[in-house]
Amino acid sequence: MSFTFLDKTSEAAIIAKAEAFVKQELGNDSSGHDWWHIYRVTNNARKIALAENANLFICELAALLHDIADEKLNVSKEAGLQKVKNWLAENQVPETEAAQVLEISGTMSYNGGKNQPMQTQEGRIVQDADRLDAIGALGIARTFAYAGHKGHLMHNPNLAVRTEMTKEAYRNGESTAINHFYEKLLKLKDLMNTRTGQEMAEQRHAFMETYLNQFYHEWEATA
Repeated sequence: MSFTFLDKTSEAAIIAKAEAFVKQELGNDSSGHDWWHIYRVTNNARKIALAENANLFICELAALLHDIADEKLNVSKEAGLQKVKNWLAENQVPETEAAQVLEISGTMSYNGGKNQPMQTQEGRIVQDADRLDAIGALGIARTFAYAGHKGHLMHNPNLAVRTEMTKEAYRNGESTAINHFYEKLLKLKDLMNTRTGQEMAEQRHAFMETYLNQFYHEWEATA
């Protein structure tokens, strides 16, 4: 295994290349996994990494590349991870750092709550950063964007919220934008890995609860 160490200039150059790569790959995505999602997750990861005294380079690079490997955006999880692996090799990211980024990319998705825990502090930080963008005002916006992308209804009061799901059912089963709040978003606050992530999640979680309350009032014309 390589033990090459990057200086700050080399790290900055790799980060810039990763930004360009992700803009090219995800710039036209309409499912809520576009470049601006990556931009926000990277900002969240940077903020948490600084507060938690983690490896900033690994956190930034993994945040930038995390959705390149997402199986929702690839023919398979393996194909997505291979794309990340190829990019890391082509851009001469040392093996130790590349292995960390790949591990993070391969285990951070929610997958109906079935994924194994993150193995490193940097992985836990990037996972928190991604989950923060799934809640609050931005999480609400992305939920409805993704529901439209998948052809799901906004709300169907007769469709029960799913409680026990396989990964396949979570990905492909029938749901709605509103049900997704209960199937994932409202669970994320209590799944944050870091103290900083937990603190950032509190207000966003409360905003979603306020939003849902208003949504139901307007749905039934009681507002």
